[in-house]
Amino acid sequence: MRALTGYAGLVVGVVAVAMSAYHIYARLTIYAPDQYALLFITLAFSLVLAFLQWPARKDSTPDRIPWLDLGLTGVSLACIGYMFVKYDYVVNRFPTAHPLTAMDMTVGVVGILLVLEGTRRTIGAALPIVAVVFLAYGLLGQWMGGFLHHRGLTTEITIDQSWFTTEGVFGVPLGVAGTYVILFIIFGAFLEKSGAGSFFMNFANAIAGGARGGPGKVAVVSSSLFGTISGSAVANVMTTGWLTIPLMKKTGFKPEAAAAIEAVASTGGQIMPPIMGAAAFVMAEFLGATYTEVMIAAAIPAFLYYGALFAAIHFNAARGGLRGLAREELPILRHIMIAQAHLFLPVIVLLALLFMGFTPTYGAIIATGGLIAISWLRPATGLRPKACLEALRDGAIHTVPVAMACACAGIVIGIVLQTGLALRFTGFLVNFTEGSLVLALMITMMASIILGMGMPTTPAYIMQAALLVPAIVKLGVEPIAAHMFAFYFSCLSAVTPPVALAVYAAVTISGGSLWMAGLHAVKFAAAGFVVPYFFIFNPSLLFIGSWDEILRAIVTGSIGVIALAASLEGYFLRRATWYERVPLFIGALLLIDPNMITDAIGVGILVVALLSQKFRPVAQPRPAE
Repeated sequence: MRALTGYAGLVVGVVAVAMSAYHIYARLTIYAPDQYALLFITLAFSLVLAFLQWPARKDSTPDRIPWLDLGLTGVSLACIGYMFVKYDYVVNRFPTAHPLTAMDMTVGVVGILLVLEGTRRTIGAALPIVAVVFLAYGLLGQWMGGFLHHRGLTTEITIDQSWFTTEGVFGVPLGVAGTYVILFIIFGAFLEKSGAGSFFMNFANAIAGGARGGPGKVAVVSSSLFGTISGSAVANVMTTGWLTIPLMKKTGFKPEAAAAIEAVASTGGQIMPPIMGAAAFVMAEFLGATYTEVMIAAAIPAFLYYGALFAAIHFNAARGGLRGLAREELPILRHIMIAQAHLFLPVIVLLALLFMGFTPTYGAIIATGGLIAISWLRPATGLRPKACLEALRDGAIHTVPVAMACACAGIVIGIVLQTGLALRFTGFLVNFTEGSLVLALMITMMASIILGMGMPTTPAYIMQAALLVPAIVKLGVEPIAAHMFAFYFSCLSAVTPPVALAVYAAVTISGGSLWMAGLHAVKFAAAGFVVPYFFIFNPSLLFIGSWDEILRAIVTGSIGVIALAASLEGYFLRRATWYERVPLFIGALLLIDPNMITDAIGVGILVVALLSQKFRPVAQPRPAE
C-alpha cells in the first residue's frame, strides 16, 4: 500500500472514515438503504480506496497518487453514479430479458474491468485471472466438449449477468462484505487501538511463556486471540511473529520450526470462534444459517486444531530438551489482569449477544460501542477521538481487499449460474468418483489448497461452494459439514507448500529454509488435515447429535490429536521408537473418528504403545574402549 502523507493522505483518510461511518450508520438507522444501494455504495468506496491506496505496480512511487489512478477513481465514481441515476430501471427490470442500451453495455464493461483491476491491486492477479477465464468460458461454451459444453452466452447476457444482476458483482459475497465483514473488521481495528494486541501477547506470555517450549505455546495462545483482530494468517504472523519467533529461537527452536509454529498458529485464527475469517460469514449466507450456528459448528474442530498444535510444540521441545523463558523475563499475570483485563469484556459482550440471538451486525456495533466505553476503565487504554478516527480509517482500509475479492468472485458465480456449470460439474464429479465420497473429498481438498495458494481464503472457499460442495452434499454429507470441509482446506493452503504464504511471511522473520519450514508446518498442522474428514463422516464434531455423542467426540478427539502429535514428533513419555510411533498414529486416527468401535480399538492400541514407552528398557551407553 501507499504511505500517503499531506493532502493525499488526508483525503484518503477522510474517504476511509466515511466508508466505515456510513456502514455503521446504515445498520443503525431506520432509513437504511435497500440492499442494492448498499452494494453500490460498498463497491464505490472499495474501488476509490483501491485505486488511491494501492499502486498499479509494487515499484511505483509509494507516497504519491499518479494521475492515472485519479482518473480511474473518477471513472469508478461515474460507473456507480450511473447505477444510481438509473436506479429504478436497474432494480425493476427483468435481467437478461430487457435489452441493454449502448450506454448500459459501456458501463457494464468498464465496471467489470475496474473490479478486475482493483482486485489485482489489492490481493494479486490469481483471482482476476480466474474471473477472466470464466468470462471467456461463458462466451465460448458452445465450442467446449463434455460437461463443459453449453450453448454459449452472448456478450450482452454476460455483461448483464455480471454487472446488472444480484448474481454477479453485486451478489451475495459483496453483500456479506458490506453487511457483516466490515463491521467485524472495524471492531477488530478498535480492539487493536485499545492495546488489546499487546494485552493478548502479554497474557499469553504470562500463562505459557515459562512452560517447556514456552514461546511456541505463547504463539498458539496469542495467535488464536489475535485472530479476533485480524482474521488473516499473514497479518497474524507479521504482528505476533516479530516477538514469538525470536523468543522461540532464543530458547532453542530451530528457525524452520519457529517459523512453522507461528504460521500454523496464525492460520488457525480464521477458524477460531468467536470471530472467524470473512469466509465464515459467506458460509452462513450460503447455508441460510445464522453466523452463531457456523461459529458453534467450528468450535470443536478449532479446539482440536490448537490442542494438537499445543501438544506438538510440547513434544518437540521435550525431544530437544528445550525449556521455557526464565521467570524474570515473564510478565506478571496479576499485574496484566489489573491493568488490561477489561479488554476481554467487549469480546465477551459480542459472544453473549450472538448466543442470545442478536444479529452479527447488531452484536458487532454494540460490542464496538461497548469497547469505546470499557476502554476508559483504565485511562491508559482509553480510546480518544484521534484513535477512534484511526480505527475507522483502518477498518475501511482492511475491508477493501475483502470487498474487492468478493466482488470479483461474484463474476465467477454469475457465470457458473448462467451457464449451469454447477449442476453439470456436480453430475460429472459424482460420476467420475463413481459415488466414492472419499475420492470426492480428496479432490475437494486438493482444489481448495491449490486455489488458496493464489488467493485469500474467502474467494477460494466461494469457488468450492459454487462447484465442488454441491457434489459432496449430493453424496449424502450434511451441508454445514461439506462447507466447513472446503473452508478448512482453503485456510490450510496458507501453510501448505509450495506457496504457503503464512510460512513465507514467518521465514522472513526467522530465516532458514522455506521448504523445510513448510514441511514442519504440515506436520504441526496435521490435525487440521485429518479432522475435516472425520466431521464429514460423523458430524458430532460439529455439535450435531446428542450431547453424549458430542461429549465423547470432544474427549476421544482430544486424546486422538495428542497421540497424533506424539507420533509425528516421536516423543510422548520419552523418545518413541518406530514401533511405538506407528500404533500411536493408528490409535490417534481411530480416536479422532468419534465412533464407539473405533474409539475402543484406538484406546487399546494406545495402551499398548504407552506400556511400551513406560517399561521399555533404557538403552545403556556403550563403555569407552
